[in-house]
Amino acid sequence: MTDDVRPPVLQAQGITKVFGGVRALSGVDFALGEGEAHALVGENGAGKSTLIKVLTGVHRPDEGQVLLGGEPRSFGRPLDAQQAGISTIYQEVNLIPLMSAAQNVYLGREPRTSFGLVDTRAMERDARELLDSYGIDVDVRRPLRTLGLGAQQMVALARAVSIDARVVIMDEPTSSLEPREVRTLFEVIARLREQGIAIVYVSHRMDELYEVCEKVTVLRDGRLVHTGDLADLPRLELVAMMLGRTTSEMSGSGVTEFGEEAHTQAAEPVLVAEHLTRKHEIEDVALSVRPGEVLGLGGLLGAGRSETLKAVAGAMPLDRGQVSLDGKRVRSGSVPAAIRAGVVLLPEDRKAEGIIPNLSVRENIVLAALPRLSRFGFTSRRKQDAVVRTMMERLHIKASSPEQPVAELSGGNQQKVMIARWLAMSPRVLLLDEPTRGIDVGAKAEVQALIDELAREGLGIVLVSSELEEVIEGADRMVVLKDGAVVAELNGEEITEERLMAALSTETALPADPGAPPEEASRG
Repeated sequence: MTDDVRPPVLQAQGITKVFGGVRALSGVDFALGEGEAHALVGENGAGKSTLIKVLTGVHRPDEGQVLLGGEPRSFGRPLDAQQAGISTIYQEVNLIPLMSAAQNVYLGREPRTSFGLVDTRAMERDARELLDSYGIDVDVRRPLRTLGLGAQQMVALARAVSIDARVVIMDEPTSSLEPREVRTLFEVIARLREQGIAIVYVSHRMDELYEVCEKVTVLRDGRLVHTGDLADLPRLELVAMMLGRTTSEMSGSGVTEFGEEAHTQAAEPVLVAEHLTRKHEIEDVALSVRPGEVLGLGGLLGAGRSETLKAVAGAMPLDRGQVSLDGKRVRSGSVPAAIRAGVVLLPEDRKAEGIIPNLSVRENIVLAALPRLSRFGFTSRRKQDAVVRTMMERLHIKASSPEQPVAELSGGNQQKVMIARWLAMSPRVLLLDEPTRGIDVGAKAEVQALIDELAREGLGIVLVSSELEEVIEGADRMVVLKDGAVVAELNGEEITEERLMAALSTETALPADPGAPPEEASRG
């Protein structure tokens, strides 16, 4: 159905939102038609979440307006938007775990008896009929916490629809679903559209977008860069729009598909990871790193890059898979075991997972190495000072003294302190997750130079960066991830922007229902 036949049910016109002088949205327009499934896409920081929060009353726009059914509306709180017919299903289910599925569906609007009491029998009957109508098989009497994540997501969907919704916003709705549940969700979406309910679908899984959605809006850096029919937009062009690149020189991929024999170097790998798998996170990921090699992990937001690093570092339990260092297996799911073996991780969020802000520069640097610097339970301050002095000089950490609180340092110097902590452990493999995020240009150049220096000294490095140029220029070899799985490997001169983007735009099969006939299982 075309836009001139189907009127917009929800519109955003010229939406601008500023936080602390930073423009999260700048003059963004968005239009959603009745019964339409509309993909909202963009990389991290593009403005997707802010736009959704404006549409649902979490934030008020600084400029622009929201229209529902053609009428300007100003929602002061999410409840106002919900009562107007805009429901949101978040990636993390935000219902009440101890209550039953039926109670969650009708929370705040329970059917009552003539005496004003909650009519539990009617509530459970209505909830069962609602879920059954969408092919969702759930015991509505069970506490929500006893259900699987997929079933909980379906209960959240039933609640959203049951509130006379005109618009349902789905934020990464399949992240916790099994293949069979994904198919059920797609069927539910189709039925909702038949009823005239419009869907805003936010997902990093491109294959899902092309199966579910007919329209797409692309945001980048808080600005609208494209809106139109998704079927008319090739995958490669969509990826290019999200990343702010062009497709003029991207006619061929030239990608070495995973599984083919790749370029080899003389040195044996220092680290080998095989079959790394964790449900809904990563699937059968394999990689290896040689001494002195910088291995880049390429992929869009949500591809599984950080999860892969955490799996290798023992920070994420695995359903299966193993990591070996110098041919010796490292105990899975154990950070101490990985550190003892010589594998260390610089996390993406240095403030939440890295530095300890109340401690000094010295204390942050020697924290992991204290057992090595101790004898009979006593720590040698002399040895600490020697390590700290060496690291501060080598990494050019700018601080008034080693006793200065690390929280007072610049972002770049905090990052260097984190790197110094792990170098003090004399590691064999250094895993770097966004090592230059949030630091200034000068500090960024210093960190990049340090990575090159460490590689020359024989350290194996795995590098994750959302900045394409950084990983392309810094990597000797690249493993490309998509939807948690390896889709390609690039070697040496193959590591170009064009070939990386071609790999990212490659179509992959959607999860199939394991009980489906072969022809259904192969669809999509």
